[in-house]
Amino acid sequence: MAALAPAANAMANTPLQLWHNSNTDEAFMQSLAAANDAQVDKLLAGTGNGAFMFSRKSGYDLAVLSASYCYALSKYFHSELVLPKLQEIVAGLQQYQTEDGTVNIGNLESPPDTAFLLEPLTAAAFILKKDGNAALESMRQQLQLFIEKSAAALVTGGVHTPNHRWVICAALARVNALAPSQKYLSRIEDWLGEGIFMDKDGHYPERSRLYGGVENNSLLTMARLLRKPQLLQYVKRNLESTYYYLEPNGDLVTTDSRRQDQYIGKTIVSYYNYYRWMANHFNDAFFAAIAKAIEQMKGFKEEVLDRSLCFYLENETLQQRMPAPATLPVEYNKWFTTSHLLRLRNHNTTATLFGGVDWPLIIASGRSVSPDFFAFRKGNAILRFMRLSCGFFATGYFYSKGLTQKDKRYILHKKLTVPYYQPLPKSKRKVDGDYALSPSIDGRFWNKMDFQDRPVSNVKTLDTTIAFTVQDGQYQIELDITGTKGVAVTIELCFAEGGTVTGITADDNRNQFLENGYGTFTSGEDSIRFGPGAVTHKNITNLEGERYSTHFGTLHTKGNYVYITGTTPFHHQLNFS
Repeated sequence: MAALAPAANAMANTPLQLWHNSNTDEAFMQSLAAANDAQVDKLLAGTGNGAFMFSRKSGYDLAVLSASYCYALSKYFHSELVLPKLQEIVAGLQQYQTEDGTVNIGNLESPPDTAFLLEPLTAAAFILKKDGNAALESMRQQLQLFIEKSAAALVTGGVHTPNHRWVICAALARVNALAPSQKYLSRIEDWLGEGIFMDKDGHYPERSRLYGGVENNSLLTMARLLRKPQLLQYVKRNLESTYYYLEPNGDLVTTDSRRQDQYIGKTIVSYYNYYRWMANHFNDAFFAAIAKAIEQMKGFKEEVLDRSLCFYLENETLQQRMPAPATLPVEYNKWFTTSHLLRLRNHNTTATLFGGVDWPLIIASGRSVSPDFFAFRKGNAILRFMRLSCGFFATGYFYSKGLTQKDKRYILHKKLTVPYYQPLPKSKRKVDGDYALSPSIDGRFWNKMDFQDRPVSNVKTLDTTIAFTVQDGQYQIELDITGTKGVAVTIELCFAEGGTVTGITADDNRNQFLENGYGTFTSGEDSIRFGPGAVTHKNITNLEGERYSTHFGTLHTKGNYVYITGTTPFHHQLNFS
């Protein structure tokens, strides 16, 4: 394909004039077109085989096909090969649309899931409308009918989670851009009237890197299409804070999330388009630098190049050349006081300390409940998390009540109190024994015993303090556990899969223990030295405690586990370097 002329007037009277201007990043657009075409290749291989499978991906499939069909840099530009697949998907979408306009994707007749689906569908509709090829007129009309019927459901439909509100608003803003209607705008204003929460550290309510991206995307869309620039300030603050959650390889720290990503991996790659758009809109060198860094990360092709052409064709700001990037900070100490998360970075070495679970501790979506209080990385050598569990009345893992600082030490602390219960006072007794179903004072189980009104005795305590310091290149974790004597203590270290651990011993079940001295975890050319070890017992079952074990639940993940054990009173310092 011939090289493009850089000036817009040189493209006059050509199909590219529809999409390009004098500031278009033509090299990047060519990369998007090539990646998009490769996805079209795969989609066309399944044309006409009757194997249409409805999912949220169906919307992206339609957008991918539409982008290649309408974009002059694509090998499928106005190709008749694409038409049958476009028609197949639109017909399939109509087949799976319910009477009220919603679709079933995971949740039943779901307005939020319908809104997620509308994002790529409205992008496709915009592209097809702008292209204006008469061969697609009937299909365009059918697609528009599907979109408007879906939008009618969003005008009245409800939500489940905080981010769903803005997803629905963004979808309605997109539909309004195609077919303006006051009913869409009124519904958007109704939701926006609730207010948008963001704490001083740049967190949305769910404190989630996964759903933070969803909210950024939604607010950016509304700001762009509804002329609400004030919404961009939320996006800006969240993207600024997100950088300090970034590991050098692109992983994002999710430990303080209130959603499911507190236990699963998430990378920053899916944030690329937000950083790029904001860099171009605000001429922001910091955001441009982050976007440039993401371009070199694993997954960039799959997450961005393979599926974004449709959004670039509908959004000229994304197409623009980015400003010159700044130099990103690689040495910092960042304390997020609202979620009690500390992030330290020294070039390729990072440490994370967390003490911000939601109290009272209730295991449920929407609550911060991760027991991962420390993580450490040196390049490819990754300690994914450290946990602490004590055999103290099946209370399970240690959860700190916040993160504080004293001198140069960061402190995690929690005092557990477990009583035995005395008979109820006579004034509180019931002849039929039908007392309220209520939680025990320690919160680990419920029963019909009216615990709160009972005198207690034989009270047992466990007082745990964990201090974190950095000194002479050593990252130090000092544990001090006192109170009831003879309590089994287990330190659980989970290193990433794929590396090797030396200096340890294994029991008959292949569990690894650091009995004394130092161990080393090595991955590639990088290694973490940790220790000293200690072992007084090898009982490492049911570390999660009764909250999980009573329902046969577990927090055990894949990884390379090493255990250090002791008995209270327990005083031990671990060093990582």
